[in-house]
Amino acid sequence: MIHNMFNEDLLTCCKELQFQGQHMNPAPPPMIINKEEEYKVEEVRKHRKQEWETQFLVHWKGYSDKHD
Repeated sequence: MIHNMFNEDLLTCCKELQFQGQHMNPAPPPMIINKEEEYKVEEVRKHRKQEWETQFLVHWKGYSDKHD
């Protein structure tokens, strides 16, 4: 079994939505394992290099494409 792990310190929060049409239904709650939130990556859809970092477009297991 392969486990993909991400350093959450390297993740950035999403920006507040600016337009009415951008709002979507809330995401399902995460799994709680050992009193910590856990999300499963189903697929890394894209990646790109931005200066000194690599950014990933991640599809989360159990979530819609809108939550990528």
